[in-house]
Amino acid sequence: MQQIRRYIAGAVRCVDPVLFFCVMALCVISIVTVYGAVDNFGQSKLKMQVAMFLVGSVVTVVIASVDFRLIVDRLWLPMLIASALILIITLIWGKSGVNMETGNKSWLTIPFVGIMIQPSEFVKFAFVCSFSKHLFTLQDRINRPLSVLMLAGHAALIVGLILLSGDLGVALVYLAIIAIMLFCAGLHLGYFGGAAVVLVLLSPYLWEKLEPYQRRRIIVGFNPELDPMGKGYQPLLSRQAIANGGFFGNGIFGGHYYEVLDASHTDFIFATICEKFGFLGGLVVVILFMVIVVRIFMIARLAIHSDYGGLICVGVGAMFVVQILENIGMNLAMLPVVGITLPFLSCGGSSMLATFMMVGLVHSVWSHSSAVRTAETPERLDLDSSLLD
Repeated sequence: MQQIRRYIAGAVRCVDPVLFFCVMALCVISIVTVYGAVDNFGQSKLKMQVAMFLVGSVVTVVIASVDFRLIVDRLWLPMLIASALILIITLIWGKSGVNMETGNKSWLTIPFVGIMIQPSEFVKFAFVCSFSKHLFTLQDRINRPLSVLMLAGHAALIVGLILLSGDLGVALVYLAIIAIMLFCAGLHLGYFGGAAVVLVLLSPYLWEKLEPYQRRRIIVGFNPELDPMGKGYQPLLSRQAIANGGFFGNGIFGGHYYEVLDASHTDFIFATICEKFGFLGGLVVVILFMVIVVRIFMIARLAIHSDYGGLICVGVGAMFVVQILENIGMNLAMLPVVGITLPFLSCGGSSMLATFMMVGLVHSVWSHSSAVRTAETPERLDLDSSLLD
């Protein structure tokens, strides 16, 4: 019993308090929002959100207590192979989400349990681990053409399978993660310029390859007034919900625009929060996200020159930046609606649990990277050492 208490105490010490507090605050806001809209969302959404909050918190602490090197060094290749296999399985037997107009195959039903999960969310965890290890292995020769081809193949394997499933939004998140990780790893800007030129030249062909509904969504996404009763209706209604919240909002049980807004518990949860808690509530959410992103990149900066822990943090931070900007942008009717959740706020077991896992990696880097420990808390003991006392 004493050893268990010492392990729990040691595990808690592995958690960065700033990051942990901000995540907990966002989860509380999410649960309170869903509770205030339970008549519209349903009890199942509230129960799922609370369950994922509890399970995710435990998972975060567990991952934080384990040295990230033990996870990555031993499992990076199995994780890459498993990621490809589960995406292939999803491509074959997957289904689209509930009430979705598309033919995306993004969801997979677990046999005998009946629970639907979105594998691409959990693959983010494995991809950031495997890609950071790959980048660190090639860091001394990253600008050689062969190294770039190897990294491109690594990325194309995962992104290609996600694109084949039809989930363009998630694929864009992966591409942003890859680009930012490559930049921070030291890839020459010439490669980025070359990729931009190729993308521009291929854009007409790629545009034709998009489904008609995807093209309409992109065009209307930047100007919803072009189709106010069709593709532009939901983002315009979302913006109206935000405006209806005013400065202080309509209260936890107030508001009515979110009741007729599709996906107001997932993609448009930010609009629901703003309608209930106003500009002030939305500002609190934005500030919490800013602190999380800044804190993650601070940890990355300290660890980037010692091992691949810094690259792991860069990947996680990039995921947050892209998802936050895209989700809030589409809630404000400024960006296309591409089905990207808002971390820790949107209802959804897969998204929330996977995000908790990725934040757990950042905690592990903060706790077990010697560069971070020396720079921030030189007196803090490593968990493994404390367990041996």
